[in-house]
Amino acid sequence: MNPLAALIPRLAGKRILVVGDVSLDEYLFGRATRLSREAPVPVLELIRREIILGGAANPARNIVALGSMAAQVGIVGTDREGQQLRDLLLRAAIDTRGLVVSPDRPTTLKTRILAEESPRLPQQVARLDRLARAALSPAEEAQVVAALRAQIPTADAVICSDYQLGLMTPAVIGAVRTLCRAHGVLFTVDAQGNSHAYHGADLFRCNNQEAAAALGTRLEREDDFVTGLARLRDDLGARLVIVTRGPQGLSIIGAELGYRHLPAVQVSEVYDTIGAGDTFIAVTTLGLAAGLAPVEAAQIANTAAALVVRRLGNAVVSPDELAAALADQET
Repeated sequence: MNPLAALIPRLAGKRILVVGDVSLDEYLFGRATRLSREAPVPVLELIRREIILGGAANPARNIVALGSMAAQVGIVGTDREGQQLRDLLLRAAIDTRGLVVSPDRPTTLKTRILAEESPRLPQQVARLDRLARAALSPAEEAQVVAALRAQIPTADAVICSDYQLGLMTPAVIGAVRTLCRAHGVLFTVDAQGNSHAYHGADLFRCNNQEAAAALGTRLEREDDFVTGLARLRDDLGARLVIVTRGPQGLSIIGAELGYRHLPAVQVSEVYDTIGAGDTFIAVTTLGLAAGLAPVEAAQIANTAAALVVRRLGNAVVSPDELAAALADQET
């Protein structure tokens, strides 16, 4: 039996603060009936509508699913979607005290339109995003920093989940860094750009394209990743850097850990990669907060991400499901 399976109970009982750009993910499922006369596109008749938590709220969902406590710091509008997002967070048992409500920004809404035809899986036809990319106003920024000051001292870890939608300003990032250092709280980052703003993280995670952009060089051969990760860790002053590489697995390097490449967990069918990075950062952070070795935490997170890509949209894994998947793997 894979000894990693026995570590899953240690992921429970932690308190993780997730700071970042929250969103609502809306799915509209329709059945194609004909081609439009107005344009060469299918006409879909609406079958059903689903709304789930997205963006930085997805790591929080994954944390709760594994038996730990999650608190959310983010910003929503005064619109109906903002209330829906708050309600979904509360329904998922996620602490919403750090959610700032702004009358000047819309709640981020990502609408995906999917054509459904049995027995085939739904196919995405289009996506429409309603969002604001402007940085926080000084008043909004002050509210976010106040929420951080109130909640970081009692957290085991803070995840910065940056979707490049304005919340993660230099002042907000600086407050997270300073407060985590002052209170001995683990500081982890999942950045989709703006990598060098996150200097001094305990864990910095990005994918291979984002790492290449941060380094200004291509990452193609294994030697490229060996030298690239070492330079990225030095540039960022990070204790641990993980670059996820899709079907090529992941690469990891740390202050007390030499470069290692971990192969991908074999998946029979990849249905939807949305949210895999969220699951990865949530599980890795829980593992590190629980005292697991970096490679152990990364291997468990690698398996969790492989489970969620088999499902539509943002998904979570249960402790039993994750333990069973690990137990099935060869050691």
